Parts: sequence; structure tokens; C-alpha cells
Amino acid sequence: SRLATLIGGDNGESDVLAGTFHSVCLRILRRHADEAGLRSGFTIYDSDDTKRAIIACMKELGIDDKTLAPRLVQNTISSAKDRLITPVEFAAAVGNDYNRERISGIYDLYQRHLTAANAVDFDDIIMKTVELLRGHDEIRDYYNHRFKYVCVDEYQDTNTAQFRLIHLLASTKGDNGETLHNLCVVGDDDQSIYKFRGANIKNILNFENSYPETEVIKLEENYRSTQNILDAANAVIKKN
Repeated sequence: SRLATLIGGDNGESDVLAGTFHSVCLRILRRHADEAGLRSGFTIYDSDDTKRAIIACMKELGIDDKTLAPRLVQNTISSAKDRLITPVEFAAAVGNDYNRERISGIYDLYQRHLTAANAVDFDDIIMKTVELLRGHDEIRDYYNHRFKYVCVDEYQDTNTAQFRLIHLLASTKGDNGETLHNLCVVGDDDQSIYKFRGANIKNILNFENSYPETEVIKLEENYRSTQNILDAANAVIKKN
């Protein structure tokens, strides 16, 4: 509401779409469920739903959860989806790793379980949106024009799937056919703490390589902390 008031415009709030990656992607998937390979009214599995489904898949495949922890399977599948790796691609990269071979079979069956249940898990929300935009030029073109400008906060905490999503959404074509990257990101590589959750620090470190026309604006004035706190924090950061 504050953004809509600030920006103004004839359509008011409808011109502004602000939210988390997942909430924005969910709106896109709800609107284009058929093209995304889903049926209208699809459900979303939370972490507990996902774990139960994985355990069911393991039982169906005859895999004892005492020899392969369901939590490890869940985390591995989640990590694969964060990197946009499909079950087929995961299987192709297994090699001679026995556990990953078993996880590969579980991943494939788990995705088929989700399809049969007309459901997605939390990681699918972004992965399926990326696949949707990649596979349907007319839908991607619509959102390229729908989102004239894209602004991303806490960019240092984005993962590979989110990076691809941003790139697809912020690739608007100009009147002469040139690509206009109308993208603004805000972030600080010294504040990247979510590697364990799939964050890819290279997204911010390599931003200027990904978008050569980038203008960097440094925000070096701190309005929140006293000098003692800043000195202590900077002393830690120097050891990064």
C-alpha cells in the first residue's frame, strides 16, 4: 500500500506487485496452472507433507529409513530444485554414489506422487515458474511488460533458481528489439548467511559480469549502529 501511494498512477495499487519470491511465483502459477502442468486448485505441500510423501515413496521402493534418513533425502531433493535440477538430470549425474542413486529413484517417484496429487512443494513454486517462463514465450513476454521494473531486496541470499527467475522477469525488450535489464538489486555480500539454505553468494559477487551495464551505488552511511558496534562488526568482516 505504501509503494502504491508513493508511485501513484491511474491504476493505483494494481500497478504494484510486492511480495516474497514464493508469493509472487504462486500468483503466476495460479494464473497459468494449465501451462505449468498443473490443474486448477493445486495444493501446496509444507515440510511435514513432503516428509510423509518421501517416506511413503521410500517404502514403495523398499528403502529402509534406517539406512537412508528421510531428512537427508528431503534436503537433497530440495537442494536439487534450488539449482533447477530435474529428476532426469539428477539421475544422469549420480555416478557410482549408491545413496544418490537411491535418492534419484525417490526423487523421481516423489515428483510423480506430487503430480498425481495435483500438488507442489515449496521448492516447486519457483522451479515451476522458471520452467513456465522458459517454455512459454508469450507468458514471459506478458510478465516482461507487466513488470516494467524489478527490484530485489537481500540479493545476497538468492539461490540459483531465484537468479534465473529474476533474469527471465527483467529481460524486457525495447522498441528497437534491444534487451532492457530494468533491474535494481539491494544487497551486501558481507551479510550472506544462508548458504546452508541454498543461497549462492556468486549471484551478487558476479552481478556486474551478468549485467555489464550495471551502475553500482554504495550505501556506506550507517544510520542504525553506534561506532563501537560498527568497529566490532568491521573487525569480524575483515577476517571473512
